[in-house]
Amino acid sequence: MRLDILKALNTERAARRAAVVVTHQESGAQRLITQDKVAADPLKEVLEAHLRSGKSGVEETAEGRVFLTVHVPPPRLVITGAVHISQALAPIAALLGYDVTIVDPRTAFASVERFPGVKVIAEWPDKALPPLGIDRYTAFVALTHDPKIDDPALLHALERDCFYIGALGSKKTHARRLERLKSQGVSDEQLARIHAPIGLPIGAISPPEIAVAIMGEVTSRLRLTAEGRR
Repeated sequence: MRLDILKALNTERAARRAAVVVTHQESGAQRLITQDKVAADPLKEVLEAHLRSGKSGVEETAEGRVFLTVHVPPPRLVITGAVHISQALAPIAALLGYDVTIVDPRTAFASVERFPGVKVIAEWPDKALPPLGIDRYTAFVALTHDPKIDDPALLHALERDCFYIGALGSKKTHARRLERLKSQGVSDEQLARIHAPIGLPIGAISPPEIAVAIMGEVTSRLRLTAEGRR
């Protein structure tokens, strides 16, 4: 790889921006396509498909046979609520390769003792979330059952391009949540992005089971519906 391409690629990766290195197999010529340049590129459709899947591979294109080396940021899971479900969810997500962050202003819950090896931010969401740079490679879950914490957190997530947003609560709880968020100007289209009740319907009861259901749904959104994502 040319040094200039490598330097530019490292810059994109450090900023959590996706990029693709296109290598023409016959000539060996290479070019770097950054995320913001994809829409204007002649290989737009092919590039978008590979960025959605996160997979590298060979493609036959109008430019000839090319190898696309895809670089996408590692997925992140941002959790509001340092609760029992989070204690099971964080290690499961970490095993699946997610960078996990837990946000909860309640210092009695948000402690490194309860979440060893996990980034824990004991601040209110309006202060803790903006610096995280939540993006399209972020899954966001709200688990506190406390509207003072979950609602502003969900508002923040809905303004970003998260690939998954989920919230704990029954259908009645979620209906009340939707009413509150709608009163703050959130559109029906945006509200439809929230997965609630959260998790796959596997009959989960215990915190570990609920954590499994959540990560199952997050994984489904990340992998099985990749072709339908932005």
